Amino acid sequence: MNKLKIVPLGGMGEVTQNMFLFQYDQEILIADCGIGFPDLYMPGADVIIPDISYLLSELKQGKKIVGLVFSHGHDDHIAALPYFLPELPDFPIYGSSLTAGFAQNRIKDGGLSNKVEVIQDHQQIKLGQHFAITPLAVTHSVPDAKHILIDTPEGVIYYGSDFKLDQHPIDGVLTDLDAVEQAGKKGILLMLLDCLRVEREEWSKSESTTGPAIEKEIHGVKGKFVVTLMSSHLHRIQQVIDISVKNNRKVCFIGRSVEQSVKTAQQLGKLRVPLKVLVNKKNLSNYQDHELTVVIAGSQGQEGSSLVRAVFGEHSLIQINGTDKVVFSADAIPGNEVPYYRAIDELSKNRIQVVYPTLSPNIHQTGHASASEQQEMLSLAKPRFVMPIGGADRHRELFRTRVAHKLGYSDEQIIIPQTGEIVSFFNKNWKIEQQIKLNPKIIDGLGIGDVGPVVLSDRLALSEAGMVVVVIPRDQGRFQLGKIEVISRGFVFMKQADEVIKFIKEITVDAIKENPELKDHDLRKKVEKELKKKLYRTIQREPIVIPVFLD
Repeated sequence: MNKLKIVPLGGMGEVTQNMFLFQYDQEILIADCGIGFPDLYMPGADVIIPDISYLLSELKQGKKIVGLVFSHGHDDHIAALPYFLPELPDFPIYGSSLTAGFAQNRIKDGGLSNKVEVIQDHQQIKLGQHFAITPLAVTHSVPDAKHILIDTPEGVIYYGSDFKLDQHPIDGVLTDLDAVEQAGKKGILLMLLDCLRVEREEWSKSESTTGPAIEKEIHGVKGKFVVTLMSSHLHRIQQVIDISVKNNRKVCFIGRSVEQSVKTAQQLGKLRVPLKVLVNKKNLSNYQDHELTVVIAGSQGQEGSSLVRAVFGEHSLIQINGTDKVVFSADAIPGNEVPYYRAIDELSKNRIQVVYPTLSPNIHQTGHASASEQQEMLSLAKPRFVMPIGGADRHRELFRTRVAHKLGYSDEQIIIPQTGEIVSFFNKNWKIEQQIKLNPKIIDGLGIGDVGPVVLSDRLALSEAGMVVVVIPRDQGRFQLGKIEVISRGFVFMKQADEVIKFIKEITVDAIKENPELKDHDLRKKVEKELKKKLYRTIQREPIVIPVFLD
């Protein structure tokens, strides 16, 4: 008895790590493959990628990947691919022209040679015996975004990732509502739909409203006009270019991500940059500040980004001074508020003019649909069942009450799986098939999955309470308890902590004397345990404690 299984490996109860498996008989279709971003409780982590253990297990049992299709070019939908490809067999990969270009960049950065094939709107691609995909145009904050119709033996699945119903898009490409309606008339079994901005009732404003707002900010700027934004936000970059041309400014792009996005978009004809306007970042010094617009990567205040290095005076090519103006044409991504506002605070402290959406709301517009737009899509598609995706738990619950219920959907028709739950369809009805354990992997430098809960816990302890190393000399097998040394980093200032150091030495001596029978490994554990316990009782701090036996 074959069933259609839908396996969310990410994007379910979270905004990032979007990755869905559609499985029927021996075949698996993948939709999206994105990264996530570490929070404050993951010090040192770079990115997070979905856990594909289930997929690898299914492949070992003889299942086959028939293809992967991307919805759009944001990193939380494409950037995990190079981490997974070395573990997986070859399979075809599809995306729109710009999405394919961005994904190809990520693959190349990973040192791989896989190719992403370009798929056109309304072009149906048959994958394996059981699946076919058809992309439909939608508007979002990156051009060339798509929703995907997935034909399966159980019925049509509508994969409706990130979108908005922008009625005045910069490139003139509207969401293909006619195609959505036609698909609805033919019959849609399940609609997966972006729910991230369900908290807002009013329609999301058009991206075209950001241009006039940004243009207001360029007037009267005596120095450089510096704009930071999401590197993939090409519609906004286009507006900044047009504004700069109108105000007799040259344009310079700084930051690997934005430079790469602009280059790819130019090659595909998705961005117009007049050659006489473009300035190489290495030639900035050849121009007066008032002649320049600088589009710079790092709108989230990311450590090491071009913007942050410029803000703190550490960038080799650009300095930001008192006559310049910096525009943050981006909101803080949830979880990024601290670095985002740290960059703004540093500029403000240095009396640099800085503008961000709280001060001028129209310099940034969301790329996601409001509750009203979600209702519009749902009413056109008329699916039998609906599953909110791409939002946190609060968004999924609001979608149930604020969107689906209002259109007459019962709770039995609204599918809200918990993390790791697999939804199966048989004879047009659904149930939770099984629960799998998902442990997303943390990317730390060149390591994949090397950093786990224990390492993160140690890093947090180091950042909050520091480290104590207790060096215990030993001569010919006998501990020299009168020569114990204590080394501290981030715990206490040694010159002013004689009592604490004395206390640590006393605890160490007692632990060694009371446990003469223990071997080295167990004795170190005993010293560590006693020190942690008694230090916390005495000074309410829990540093990392490392006992060292020095022969």
